Amino acid sequence: MDAIKNSAALTIERGATALGIELGSTRIKAVLVDEECNPLAQGVFEWENSFEGGYWTYDLADARRGLALCYEQLKLDVQRRYGVQLRRLGALGISAMMHGYLAFDDEGNLLVPFRTWRNTTAAQAAAQLSSLFGFHIPERWSVAHLYQAVLDNEPHVGHVAHMTTLAGYVHELLCGNKVLSVGDASGMFPIDAQTRDYDETMVGRFEAIEAVRGLGLRVCDILPQVLCAGEEAGRLTEEGALLLDPTGDLEAGCPLCPPEGDAGTGMIATNAVAPRTGNVSAGTSGFSMTVLEGPLKDPTSKLIDLVTTPAGDPVAMVHCNNCTSDINAWVGLFQSYNRLMGFEVSTDELFSHLFGGALGAEPDAGGLTSVPFVSAEPVASVESGHPLMVREPTGALDVQSLMRANIMSAFAVLRTGQDCLAAQGVTVDEFCAHGGIFKTPVVAQRLLAAVLDVPVKVMETAGEGGAWGQAVAAAYMLRRTEGQSLATFLDEVVFVRSRGTTLVPDEGDVAGFQAYSRRFERALVAVRALGA
Repeated sequence: MDAIKNSAALTIERGATALGIELGSTRIKAVLVDEECNPLAQGVFEWENSFEGGYWTYDLADARRGLALCYEQLKLDVQRRYGVQLRRLGALGISAMMHGYLAFDDEGNLLVPFRTWRNTTAAQAAAQLSSLFGFHIPERWSVAHLYQAVLDNEPHVGHVAHMTTLAGYVHELLCGNKVLSVGDASGMFPIDAQTRDYDETMVGRFEAIEAVRGLGLRVCDILPQVLCAGEEAGRLTEEGALLLDPTGDLEAGCPLCPPEGDAGTGMIATNAVAPRTGNVSAGTSGFSMTVLEGPLKDPTSKLIDLVTTPAGDPVAMVHCNNCTSDINAWVGLFQSYNRLMGFEVSTDELFSHLFGGALGAEPDAGGLTSVPFVSAEPVASVESGHPLMVREPTGALDVQSLMRANIMSAFAVLRTGQDCLAAQGVTVDEFCAHGGIFKTPVVAQRLLAAVLDVPVKVMETAGEGGAWGQAVAAAYMLRRTEGQSLATFLDEVVFVRSRGTTLVPDEGDVAGFQAYSRRFERALVAVRALGA
């Protein structure tokens, strides 16, 4: 053990590491890896969105402060584990939630508060652009937010000089470059699979819109430059190093890989970047990514978003705004009960017991049905969030059934999108899943396999998440050999010794979910009525 610890300490002191930082929905996480992409240390800063002025948003000052505090926790973890000071990085990568609207004027001033992916306020723009392009534009996408602002005659749109994502914003703070990974850029504006850049035909159609032309908005002037995985995207400046580490310990100069979205880092973290591979990421939102072998028959389907891998290959994305938030709220309820009764139970232990109980419930959750929509859910045609729990008159009312219902519902809307893909002839051999919900072994993995009726694999790194994936992307930029693709690097370097488990769908679980889904569909009618 001492030899391993000493080797890691030398790696850190030599600056042979790669660092990934991801700004997720509920936390900012940093993961430091060694030359073989094994995690060495981590840091975490908790944060949360707020609903202000009709929009879900985060204060960018919190993002900057959270970066420093997250990095501070990473430094402390390195010191505690290895007894050395973190001063030098081999490579660095930033990732964050995709989509949304961050618009700046020509002096770099933020024009309106950050509008996140969670907002469903651009329906008119999304519908018009989808029709104009012959290509589905989700409400979350940056171009939909921009065009909605144009349609609404918002005063700021005439001053937009630059737009980016949250990852692109932080990347620019660290190195000064206005760039994005092709994967993150594909959530701003459609990408041409051949050029791996913004689709020129659609750029022309957008700029030809009378209102857009009148404002002088030119896509290639205001959107970030597109880069692919493996390309260098800048160098850490002195100002960027001080932003991360205000103590001044961190040396400037390390290379940065292209800033990526959380969908792209999820693909890397699950080794799902080659055709016919797929992954599921489960957090505040839940989404599946299926790497395509060819173009979709119907690129206009409202259930499917066409994005790309970090290398620029086409991906069918099923994005659900809601996944684990309502589960967290129920667990919080039980935790508050424990405190009321004077019990001391850690959150991890509570999750473990509650999840374990779910497998003891009836396969259909015993007559309980949960609709976990904290916010709007476009895939289910639900316009506003109203979490709902429904019980059949003779149904069970116990913790086991409650948790099984909650976990199945977290994945239920994903099935809707996967059925749409299957109808277009798109199949996947298995899904690799990651996210905190899979930290408790077997439970969520088994129920996800039942919901999607597809084998589900969970790797031992499933809990590391997108920060680890972006650290791997930084390592790929630093260490790839000539002509080595991202998929090959993952197979030959990162996952060559990885361990994981695959669960095939259990027939009883599948039948139970089928019965559950019929109740779920009926409950959606009530949720839609609540938002009317």
